[in-house]
Amino acid sequence: MSDRLEPGTIVDGRYRIEHRLGSGGMADVYCATDLQLDRKMALKVLYGRFAQDPEFVERFRREASAAAGLQHQNIVAVYDRGEWEGTYYIAMEYLEGQSLKALIQQYAPFDPEIAIAYTTQILRAARFAHRRGVIHRDLKPHNVIVDDEGMATVTDFGIARAGASEMTQTGSIMGTAQYLSPEQAQGLPVSQESDLYSVGIVLYEMLTARVPFEGESAVAIALKQVSEAPTPPRALNPAVSPALDAVVLRALAKDPAARFPDADAFIDALEAARNGVAPSAAQTTVVGLAPATSAYPAQTAYAATPRTYAPVPPSDDARSNRWWIVAIIALLVAGAIVAALLLTRTTQVVVPSVVGSDSGTARSVLEREGFSTDEMPKTSSRPKGEVIGQNPAGGAKADKGSLVTITVSDGPGMSVIPDVTGLSAAQARRRLENAGLRVRVREKASEDVKKGEAIETIPAAGQELARGSTVTLVVSSGPEKLDVPSVVGQQQADAQTTLITAGFKVEFTEREDAKAEPGTVLAQSPAAGKQALKGSTVQLVIATRPAFVTVPDTVGDDEATALRRLEALGLIVVEQAIDVDSEDQDGIVVEQRPQSGKVEPGSTVTIGVGTFTPNPSGLRGRGRWR
Repeated sequence: MSDRLEPGTIVDGRYRIEHRLGSGGMADVYCATDLQLDRKMALKVLYGRFAQDPEFVERFRREASAAAGLQHQNIVAVYDRGEWEGTYYIAMEYLEGQSLKALIQQYAPFDPEIAIAYTTQILRAARFAHRRGVIHRDLKPHNVIVDDEGMATVTDFGIARAGASEMTQTGSIMGTAQYLSPEQAQGLPVSQESDLYSVGIVLYEMLTARVPFEGESAVAIALKQVSEAPTPPRALNPAVSPALDAVVLRALAKDPAARFPDADAFIDALEAARNGVAPSAAQTTVVGLAPATSAYPAQTAYAATPRTYAPVPPSDDARSNRWWIVAIIALLVAGAIVAALLLTRTTQVVVPSVVGSDSGTARSVLEREGFSTDEMPKTSSRPKGEVIGQNPAGGAKADKGSLVTITVSDGPGMSVIPDVTGLSAAQARRRLENAGLRVRVREKASEDVKKGEAIETIPAAGQELARGSTVTLVVSSGPEKLDVPSVVGQQQADAQTTLITAGFKVEFTEREDAKAEPGTVLAQSPAAGKQALKGSTVQLVIATRPAFVTVPDTVGDDEATALRRLEALGLIVVEQAIDVDSEDQDGIVVEQRPQSGKVEPGSTVTIGVGTFTPNPSGLRGRGRWR
C-alpha cells in the first residue's frame, strides 16, 4: 500500500481518514473519525517500508502497549491498535493545540515562570509513567502538545531507544540526539534518570531558545552529550535566576546518580527555585569521561548578587587533548559492544509470534520451540486471556531456553466515573474518555447551568463501570423554550390561568374599547405560536369600558344595523314606530335622539323606525292606516 493515505480512506473498517497531521521517524499521523463512537481521534500508521521489519513492528507495538496503560491528564490516551493491509496503526486521543517545539520556535526564550509550568506538567506525565515501569526514552518538545488553555500533553510513550545504526539515518534522529542522555548516547541501559535528563534539555531550550549541544551529525551531538559541559542557561538569559540555573545544571549532570532521583524531586526543586532556593549539586565522575561539574558550589540558597560568566576558549593543546578523549571514548564503547556480543553468543532461534492468540495456546507454542514462559496480566480493551504483547517480539532471535514474557489481557478492568459537573462539553468528554469510557452526549434544558456545560453523567459520578462502557454525558442546552398559547378573546382570569399552567408569568395593560366586553384579552406578546423561555413574561392587553362614547348617527340605517351600532357602544336603545308615506322608508331609522355628541356608556338613545301602511283601496291618499 502507499504510505500516504487519502482523505476518506477507511482503515480497518472503522477509522475514516480526514487529513494528515504530520509525520515522524517511522509513521504518519492522521486526523480521523472513529465511525463506531463518532469522535475525532488521531491515527498513527506505520510506514509501509517498515511494516516488514520485525524490529520496527515490535517498537510500534511496544509503543501502543506501553501507552495504553497510561491514563493521565498529561499523557495522550491510546484507544486501540491493529493491523491493516500489511501495516500497523495506533488509534489515539486527538489533541487540539501546537507542539511545544513550535511554541519554542515562535516565542523562546520563555518567561521562567512559563517554562517552569510546562516542565512541571511534563514531569507529572513522566512520574506517572515511571511509577508504572515505563520509560519514555524520547522526551523532546516535538512530543509535547500544548492546548489553548496551557495544558501540556506528552505523546509517543513506549518507543524503544534508537540503535547506533539509526543515529545517522534521518534528520529526525538528529533532532532526537539533541535530547538524548549521555548513557543513551553510549548505548547503555536507560532509567528514569535518562528521561529527567531529556526534560532538563527541554527546560534549557525553553529558557535560552537553543539546545545545549549541537553538531553537524547525530554522532557529533551524541559525543558532546557524553563529554562536554553545557553553557549555564543564565549566561545566555539573565532572566534565569541562579537557583533555576542550578536546577537545570543538576538535571544535565553526566552521571545519572548526580541528577534528581525522580520526577518528584525535580518538581520540588523547580518549586524551590521560585523562592531562590537551589538544589545541592554533587560533583561526579563518569567512567571514561572527564569530571562532570556543576557551575555552582553546593548550597541551599543564593545571594541576590548576579554572576557574570565569561567562558574562556580552550588552547590548541587542550582542544587536541579533548578530541583524543572523544576518540578513545568512541573506541571503548564500540569495543565493549563487540566484546559483549562475543562473550554472550549462544544458540539462537526465532521467537514465534503469539500476539492475538489465547494464553494457553501461546505458552504451548513457545514451549514447543524450547522457550520458557512467564505471564504478565494487564488491563486491556482486548478480550480476557488474549495475548496482547510479548518480549522478545515475534520474529526476533533469542537464546534457546531463554524466557519469553507474554502480556495477557485481563479484560478492560474497572473505571470510576469522574465528576465532570461544570466543565465544558469538550473537557467533560475528554475526562470521561481518558477514564476509559465511551461517551454519548444528550442535551437537556437547564435554567441553572450555562449552555454548553456538563450537568451530570448517567450513571452518576463516583460509580464504577467496566472500561469501554458507555456513559451518557448530559449537557445544558440553556433555559427551556416553550410554545406560547393563544389567549386573545379570553377573559382576563381564564387567560392568566392558561399561561401560568403553560409555564409563563403574566403582566397586564389596559386599553379602552367600547366594542369589547370589559376584561377581554385584546392582544398578547409574544404572539401565539412563538417560542419563549420557560418562566418568561407574556404581556396581555385587557379591554376596559371607556368613560364616554360618541353617539353615532344612525338615521338612514335599517333597524338591525342601527341597533347593532348603538348597542356595541354600550348604549341602551329605545325604538318608536313612526308613520312614513313611502314604502322605501319602511324599517328605516328616520329619527334619533340624541342624534350625536358624547354620552356615558349605558345612556339611552331613542330611534324612530319608519312604518309604512298601504291604502286598502289600492289608491294612494293622504290618510294613513294606524
